[in-house]
Amino acid sequence: MNIIQVKNYSEMSAKAADMLISKLHEKLNMNLGLATGGTPKGLYDRLIQDHKEHGTSYKHVTSFNLDEYVGMKPQDPNSYHYYMADALFNHIDIDVSNTHVPNGLADTPEEECRRYDEMIQNHGGIDLQILGIGQNGHIGFNEPGTSFNSPTHIVTLEESTRKANARYFNSLDEVPTQAITMGIESIMKSKEILLLISGEAKAEAMYQLLNGEITEDFPASILKKHHCVTIIADQEALAKVSL
Repeated sequence: MNIIQVKNYSEMSAKAADMLISKLHEKLNMNLGLATGGTPKGLYDRLIQDHKEHGTSYKHVTSFNLDEYVGMKPQDPNSYHYYMADALFNHIDIDVSNTHVPNGLADTPEEECRRYDEMIQNHGGIDLQILGIGQNGHIGFNEPGTSFNSPTHIVTLEESTRKANARYFNSLDEVPTQAITMGIESIMKSKEILLLISGEAKAEAMYQLLNGEITEDFPASILKKHHCVTIIADQEALAKVSL
């Protein structure tokens, strides 16, 4: 894994944007794997700024999001469909028909999982996958104990994950208990992975990632076996490690 040390969240977001934009100029029809939540928001803000100032185009980009809550309508402000439209898609020139998020309202969620993996495969796989990491080591919504061989699947969210996401809802009770998530095996098929880690709250996860063993009890540990992972981490996230 290639680790890039930065000062703070702002610098992490800028560095990630520079990397993604550079790769986009090399391959206009990139397949991007995208994440939601607080970690990538700064990255998306900088992509929007660059698009407006320099005209970087996303017309030929196809995107696949990591996950979506089960039972949530796309127009719900807490859905990841809504998040991506509000945080990025509505502000760049990407073709909405080329943006993909799992369907949390699918009549047969298991079939939706199979369809999603097949769609990624039929598009040639993900060129660059953006990831964050949970305090318990989850990537996507793959909670501790998830098989490293898991394809896209339905997951029951751990209480710690629901509490971490509760800040986006009126109360913890409103946070869904299940989600569709790109599986660990699906994530590992990405040609390149960009992992963003920021803040004191992620310092222990950062330490475990770098120094712990590869175990399904800490899902992100499997990234050590990927051939091309770049980590951009700020000083607070790196507080417990020495590089």
